[in-house]
Amino acid sequence: MRWALFLLVAAALWGAVPTATALADSPGTRTSEVSADAPGRVAFVGVPGLHWDDVDPERTPNLWRLAGQSDLGSVSVKTLGTVACPFDGWMTVSAGIRSAYGQTCGLPPAPEKLGEGAQVPGFAELLAKRDGGYVGTLGTAVHGAGQCTTAVGRGAALALADRDGKVDLYAENPAALTDWARCQVLAVDVDELITPYLVDGKLAKEPEAVPADARRAAVRAADAEVGAVLAKLPADTQVVLAGIGDHGSVPHLRVAMWKRAEATGAYLGTRSTRRDDIVILTDITPTVLTAAGIAIPPTIIGLPWQAGERASLEEAVAELRRSDLMGTSVRSTTGLFFTGFAITQVAFYAIAYFVLSRRRKATAVGVAALGIASIPVSTYLVNLLPWVRGDQPVALLVGGVIAIAVAIMGVAVAGPWRRSPLGPPAVVAGITGAVLVGDLLTGTTLQFNSLMGYTAVVGGRYYGLANIPFALLATAVLMTTAVAADHLVRVGRRRVAVGLVAGLGVAAMLLAGWPGIGSDFGGVIAFVPGIAVTALLVAGQRVSVVKFVGFCGLGGVAVSVIAVLDFQRPLAQQTHLGRFVGQVIEGTFLPMIFRKLGAMLNTMLSPNLMPIVIAGLAFLIFAIMRPGKISAGVVPLAFARAPMLRAGLIGALVSGVVGMLVNDSGTAVLSMVVALAVPLVLYAGINSAPEEAQVAGPLGDDAVDGAGDGAGDGAASGAANESDGHAGVVAGKA
Repeated sequence: MRWALFLLVAAALWGAVPTATALADSPGTRTSEVSADAPGRVAFVGVPGLHWDDVDPERTPNLWRLAGQSDLGSVSVKTLGTVACPFDGWMTVSAGIRSAYGQTCGLPPAPEKLGEGAQVPGFAELLAKRDGGYVGTLGTAVHGAGQCTTAVGRGAALALADRDGKVDLYAENPAALTDWARCQVLAVDVDELITPYLVDGKLAKEPEAVPADARRAAVRAADAEVGAVLAKLPADTQVVLAGIGDHGSVPHLRVAMWKRAEATGAYLGTRSTRRDDIVILTDITPTVLTAAGIAIPPTIIGLPWQAGERASLEEAVAELRRSDLMGTSVRSTTGLFFTGFAITQVAFYAIAYFVLSRRRKATAVGVAALGIASIPVSTYLVNLLPWVRGDQPVALLVGGVIAIAVAIMGVAVAGPWRRSPLGPPAVVAGITGAVLVGDLLTGTTLQFNSLMGYTAVVGGRYYGLANIPFALLATAVLMTTAVAADHLVRVGRRRVAVGLVAGLGVAAMLLAGWPGIGSDFGGVIAFVPGIAVTALLVAGQRVSVVKFVGFCGLGGVAVSVIAVLDFQRPLAQQTHLGRFVGQVIEGTFLPMIFRKLGAMLNTMLSPNLMPIVIAGLAFLIFAIMRPGKISAGVVPLAFARAPMLRAGLIGALVSGVVGMLVNDSGTAVLSMVVALAVPLVLYAGINSAPEEAQVAGPLGDDAVDGAGDGAGDGAASGAANESDGHAGVVAGKA
């Protein structure tokens, strides 16, 4: 049976691979069911558009009082689009997986009365949609347990409707409901906050479509309705309250509260996010069912909320507000940051060409190359600083990144290692790799809410190794081990060099893919061929097409083994890797794969990423093929002086290309490999020139000619003294 699972997963993974939360878009087989110890009464209150900035003692006394009786967190309301429509949010609660209507961004349809209950119109149409096929799961589970459902408001009716679209007891508003105790499971739609943002029944496309005074009035109206609901609920009712949708074109983290007898004022988290204070929309469904003592159906993706560390009410609300501010600040800055980074990269290569082609002193170009290569890791290290607490968080964020990059560049060129052309590049690559490894081992607090990482506001990933950090980790590990291997080969310890590349590479790969640490599907597939190619070139062997294909297949096998091992664990301990095995078994993985494939293809035209790839690779290729005209021979000379450096570069590019094809971030993966590796190689080449050559020109005409000859025949001069030149052949073909 396990071998059959292994083969199924291997076949499914070959071709396109999803990211962490993308794997939760389709249901999978559960190895066990989760249920509460004893049945209870639960009310789910959905308040679309509510975030923590709205909640305070004066403006929202009812919500503030409820917060003081509850465990608190933020809910990431990501469904399937950039903005979570209230309609889609209620659908997702109903289905237990991310769902979307896909035609209108507004409120659910008004139910049609059927005696005391109601029928949601168009329910069959929702079930027929690709992203709506599991709607009705929550209501059906309640009915299957022999319980009835009570819904107040159109969204609540959608949330609790069974697969026939029916709820047992329905009222349009709290005042119209007379029996609040009949059913064990109740849902209430508080839409006062969201209706002012609707234009012709659709959500406005502006970030804030109503004036501040109008929003405050809507918040007060929502608070009053929540208060009316709380006053009518039976005393023993657990209350699950969440802001289940966005109110404009900018996504936010929304309010999550859970009032129950065990509530201690703790933060609310979930194993779905592996964050102590963040839950996701699909976690609401199993939380409601668990509170009611009802078994969770196997198609539901989310996991029940969990209480964590305790905090005072004021402290918790302030921290949750900062969490939203941090995520929205990063999201609003990311586009401009990558545009600026791309412009900087292109400008750098243009200046490098101008300086080097005119035989001018290139020391400044080399230092600038180190600075550019230091920027990516600085986007993570800046989260060690409290930039979000300042008056201008975006300015502090960007300024912090630049300051840290300059500091890393200074460390790289100031230490005793500066005497070696490979020393400063090894320092930058080593710092990048060490920071990312340390972040993986400590819960990825640096990647989270970072410019080159991910945010819960966007909701693409909540923990583990994202695609861009994977590209940087693979490049850093392969380039650093290649520099160390170059020294080992020179002293006649080639086998040790090969073992170093393979050993450290495999260790980093396991961290990247291991469940709960890196949890990166595509990263494992892409990392394996990069490690294998680098090790083979360090060993002085050729890399054939057959070997390359085999290495890619080995990557698929490696991630399949990891996923199947994860699948063997109890459901509560599984990550998305193990759950994906269940999706493969049930045959429900294809729609998600196609969505991710489409996302990957869309990145091919990214104006922020493609310039980095084109400029960096063009400079590298022409610097090898036409060294006298493009770079005065510095790149071929770097390979001649340090043949193993070329092996690391080729291995990193292999991981970048494969990673581009198997991850939904596509070009982002290869662009980050190029952004880190090529400047480091350029620095090594510039500083490989003799000092007397630096005075007359970067290398001198003789060096240029010699380097050009070495590149032309596929093996730089000097490489033959260290190996049989096979690495040079591959570099020439690259």
